[in-house]
Amino acid sequence: MKRLLALLVLVGCNQSDQSKSTIILTEIESEIAPTTCGNEDPQQIIEVNGTGLALLDFDNDDDLDLFVVNASEEPCRLYENISDGSIVFKDVTKYIGINIQEKMWCNGVAVGDVNGDGFDDLYITRHGPNVLLINNEGTSFKDATQESGVGDTHWGTSARFGDLDGDEDLDLYVCNYLEFDFDAPPQRAKYKGQSVLGGPHGMTPQKDVVYENIGGGIFKEVTEQWGFSSEIAFSLNAAILDFTGDGLQDVFVGNDSMSNLLFVNTGETPIRFKNIGVKTGVSANGDGAMQATMGIAIADVNGNSRPDIFTTNFSSDTNTLHINDASGFFDDRTNKYGLGLVSRTLLGWTCGFHDFDLDGDEDLFVVNGHVYPEATMETMDSSRNQPVLLLERDGERFERVPLQGEYRDRAAVFGDLDNDGDTDVIVAQRNGEVRMLRNDSLHDQTLTIELYGQCLGAKLEILYRDGSKSTRWVTDGFGFQSSSSTQKQLFAKAISSIEVTWPDGAKQTVPKVPMDGLVIIKQ
Repeated sequence: MKRLLALLVLVGCNQSDQSKSTIILTEIESEIAPTTCGNEDPQQIIEVNGTGLALLDFDNDDDLDLFVVNASEEPCRLYENISDGSIVFKDVTKYIGINIQEKMWCNGVAVGDVNGDGFDDLYITRHGPNVLLINNEGTSFKDATQESGVGDTHWGTSARFGDLDGDEDLDLYVCNYLEFDFDAPPQRAKYKGQSVLGGPHGMTPQKDVVYENIGGGIFKEVTEQWGFSSEIAFSLNAAILDFTGDGLQDVFVGNDSMSNLLFVNTGETPIRFKNIGVKTGVSANGDGAMQATMGIAIADVNGNSRPDIFTTNFSSDTNTLHINDASGFFDDRTNKYGLGLVSRTLLGWTCGFHDFDLDGDEDLFVVNGHVYPEATMETMDSSRNQPVLLLERDGERFERVPLQGEYRDRAAVFGDLDNDGDTDVIVAQRNGEVRMLRNDSLHDQTLTIELYGQCLGAKLEILYRDGSKSTRWVTDGFGFQSSSSTQKQLFAKAISSIEVTWPDGAKQTVPKVPMDGLVIIKQ
């Protein structure tokens, strides 16, 4: 028997306000085992970031399966989606052969079809060396790290697949954090007068690593050759997308307590990337302050068909929304859209823009939780356990929809888990239960638009039948140490036409779109 717990959906204190939101997320019981990441109360910085999640259709049966990363002694786990009416997952880790031999500290996961065989593969970041698991047509996974050449030995956090050189296969960007020695960890530090675990300040950052896919799932490192080696920082997350509108894929990198980076493809031959983070304003917030970026979410918030960047940050700071204007400058418009004060006491991790109520605009979901066990409102103006931020788009603002519960969350993934046409959510805590939120928002018939093939980085410009427009991108979600593809886009609002810009810059128009059902677009 499944336990159902309806999460309260409120946007105010009086009865009239409560009726404004149409988003209904229902927590349901699941068989997903809790995540593990060191001691219950972290003593060292290696323990605070938690572990990632991934949604992928590993067996190509048209539903989303779940991969859960674990650190320390617990194994990573693969769960097959066997939903039939209700959302149900089955642990198939041993049956499928997910077996990372060395007991190393696993952190994150990226999903992509690296060898072009039509099946999603898994890249797992660790406190070195990382692991590439090749999918054997949905029946098993093989450790192909050595022959593929992607076994980076640094402390990997997030990783991203994307076609950086425009040759229609997936290259790989790996975020690395800092030098950490289990046998000689840093001494404790002071924060707001409290004794806390040490780092990252005073520690040595590690360089990120970039791999070119040279065919058949074989990679070569091109970090220096492509221009990525000049900036070394405490890297926690990245997003691969065309941020400048020139048809070439770029890389945005979120760093901890250091300037964020925007590497743009210069269009030169041979391929070259250049960091223009400071020049474009995206390296810091509007006050010029460096932040501690964990989560990254992308959406066209102001309706100009350009990707805007939302980032989550440390407590006693705010999350940040950079609006990508027509000149290519990113302007901090956090407060204009109501995203500043609501996040100041929270420490944010994974975030995502998704149209939960299918009203044609994208809402925002952010998970939170403090890194210090000592955190209280009295000592640090921030609690250790923190609520999820669900923010519904309402005109020019995002309005909070309070949800019950406070957690030590780190990861979240988004997707239609039960194939009913709306976006559900799975959330993972650091050393805690994995929660499943089913979307029960009411809507009419829905339309699913699916891009087929290597489409990471593709852009969809949607013209609705009422004359309004929106822009979406196919990404891997950019979750903190996590991955959830947006290859399937969900709509309830009637669409007139779709224009797709593929990752290689080619454009394609779909002039007639049905009201509901499934539309598959192939390049």
